[in-house]
Amino acid sequence: MLEQGSKKIKVLIIDDSALVRSILESGLGKDPMITVVGTASDPYIARDKILELEPDVLTLDVEMPRMDGVAFLRKLMPQYPIPVIMVSALTERGKKITMNALEAGAIDFVTKPSTGVSRGLNAMMADLREKVKIASTADVSHWRSRQQPLPRSHPESRVLSGGTDKVIAIGASTGGTEAIRTMIKMFPASTPGVAIVQHMPPGFIQAFAESLDHQSAMQVKEAENGDRILPGRVVIAPGGKQMKIYRSGGVYLTKIFDGERVNGHCPSVEVLMNSVAEQVGDNAVGVMLTGMGGDGAKGLLAMRKAGARTFAQDEKTSVVFGMPKVAYEIGAVEKMLPIDAIVPAILKSLEQKVD
Repeated sequence: MLEQGSKKIKVLIIDDSALVRSILESGLGKDPMITVVGTASDPYIARDKILELEPDVLTLDVEMPRMDGVAFLRKLMPQYPIPVIMVSALTERGKKITMNALEAGAIDFVTKPSTGVSRGLNAMMADLREKVKIASTADVSHWRSRQQPLPRSHPESRVLSGGTDKVIAIGASTGGTEAIRTMIKMFPASTPGVAIVQHMPPGFIQAFAESLDHQSAMQVKEAENGDRILPGRVVIAPGGKQMKIYRSGGVYLTKIFDGERVNGHCPSVEVLMNSVAEQVGDNAVGVMLTGMGGDGAKGLLAMRKAGARTFAQDEKTSVVFGMPKVAYEIGAVEKMLPIDAIVPAILKSLEQKVD
């Protein structure tokens, strides 16, 4: 995060609505660390202003005429990788486009208030100011001349140990949707059950899970209370709810509940990983991915002390090297690895030796 005395974060606002541009410019300008260097009504004007103004961060409307935000990102990121915060509508269409935008290179998003009340707008602007500051520290250089995604490299013939006794717990925040997607696409269908907390507001996890489900050999779903953790299944905590794992007889189940924010988050990685440490112990694998702050570090440490294998994403491939760094510094991480090396390490730790 920037300190006092650092240069201001230069932001370019891209939105087809003059009113929204004015609101965003005024709201961002309330933070002394942020300066709005320009606005653009569409991506074609934005392209020229990016070259002229060299902004540190873009805010980008999801739905615009001439070229929508996703199409713009797909053209922009391989040539001029810049941290982008999407401004999304809380509609079904808006949710799906937002997920597509995260896949195309945006690192985070805020949602427009569903009503015009000032309270909702003030909350959105506070969220946007914080996310702009986080985005200014993000490394998105890996999008330059982006190569095609790697094919799935783990055939179904691998024999994995543990079955229903094993649980893989994953935590992520800023930049995490891309990191999670990379991992989920590499898991074979025989992978033990996976439980994920990705910091995200209510209403978006279902669209994220559906997007992953289409790309994965595993079933991916938004977690519901009482879901079984099964081989071949990935459950993702819903936004605005906490998620724990507990053992009932010979199976592991999810507990989804309204709870206080932990480390500022609901869902919280800490809550998930502490429950996995307690309930699953040395049958678990814990993974900490990109994100700001330290949510989940102590939970991952508890998992390691309980005998679980623990991995974290390295600095080079993290969009924001906060959560993995904190976890590593307190001794919670067994191995720090590039994002595309984490799944092979997990699978190797689970692989049965077959004569």
